Amino acid sequence: QVQPVESGGGSVQAGGSLRLSCAASGYTYCRNVMSWYRQAPGKEREFVGSITRDGSPSYADSVKGRFTISQDNAKNTVYLQMNSLKPEDTAMYYCKRAVQCASGGWDDYWGQGTQVTVSS
Repeated sequence: QVQPVESGGGSVQAGGSLRLSCAASGYTYCRNVMSWYRQAPGKEREFVGSITRDGSPSYADSVKGRFTISQDNAKNTVYLQMNSLKPEDTAMYYCKRAVQCASGGWDDYWGQGTQVTVSS
């Protein structure tokens, strides 16, 4: 499916781990960049990290060293491994798929989000 579908959210205590998944398919011959964003109540949506099709990741400073983005191209799935979770990581996590086909512009597709709650 073109639209990303997230899964794997839940509740965990501080210091724990969760792994989120984002599945999306199609646009095989286009450039794809998969990103994770999060939005806490009353705050703006913020960038968490991204990964290109060739596997190059980038991260927000707030999660570097704790979160890891990986992908399984055979399963058309991107993962967000979250370790050493903190209460401030509590948010709705969204997967965004950016697609550029041929010489066209970028189109963004957002998932519905998955809730992550970290208790102290």
